[in-house]
Amino acid sequence: MPIAYSCPHCGKQFSVADQYAGQSGPCAACGKPITVPLTAAAPGYAPSTVAGAGAGIAVAVVVVLVVGVLCSGVLVALLLPAVQAAREAARRTQSTNNMKQIAIPLHNYNATYGSFPPAVVTDANGKPLYSGRVLLLPYLEQTALYNQFDLTQPWNSPQNMAVGQTMLPVFHDPSSGDPGPQTDYLFVTGPGTIFEAGQATKLSGITDGTSNTMLLVEVRGSGVSWSEPRDQEISQPMTLPPGNHPGGNIVGMADGSVRFMSKSVSPTMVRELATKNGNEPVSNW
Repeated sequence: MPIAYSCPHCGKQFSVADQYAGQSGPCAACGKPITVPLTAAAPGYAPSTVAGAGAGIAVAVVVVLVVGVLCSGVLVALLLPAVQAAREAARRTQSTNNMKQIAIPLHNYNATYGSFPPAVVTDANGKPLYSGRVLLLPYLEQTALYNQFDLTQPWNSPQNMAVGQTMLPVFHDPSSGDPGPQTDYLFVTGPGTIFEAGQATKLSGITDGTSNTMLLVEVRGSGVSWSEPRDQEISQPMTLPPGNHPGGNIVGMADGSVRFMSKSVSPTMVRELATKNGNEPVSNW
């Protein structure tokens, strides 16, 4: 197929057989050196134009890729808060379920013994031994663990310390990281509360109403082992300690319900909700 080309110096047009493609020589018109193109030139053929088109396509592809990456980053930035919110909602739901699984055994214990368990089990001399959470183990499907616990010894005795190192998911808020044997749910204790020291509280003794009286509160980084006789005392007006969830704490009520208490609840109302028979007028919260 003949190759059509023109001299880049004088503009004279020529046509040669394709066997001369790529060869160089003097222009028959002006004598200046020229090179026969490697391929046949179509009418209006302009090598530089084709090269430019290729470069344009390459640039277009790069632009599309860059825009795609930027758009992806924007989408991730927009979606990330929603994903984080969904994860927090799931963790809060699981934490709420955990507290319900503790509140129900408290009521089952009450049905068996006629009163709620003490927050702190003491010896004959009143010396603290271990937490009332130990007494709930049979109601939490942990009878085997309960049978390993020596009820005559304190929680930090060698045998009981080994048992107390067992991590029980029911005491673990999923937003608190890995607390090991720590419990994120504490009994509400102090004068006038359901878990008042030396008192065995019956349901009939909760004259403020079971839906208006706290049993449990969720606490961030409590540092309390589930077998340890230490809880959250609310003996005066106060704000709740930091929780594992934004804006407040999960609390368990004496009627077995679980609610979320906002940080906006006043210290006075926190104390009123902690008492079982203070006769305070508790409003919606």
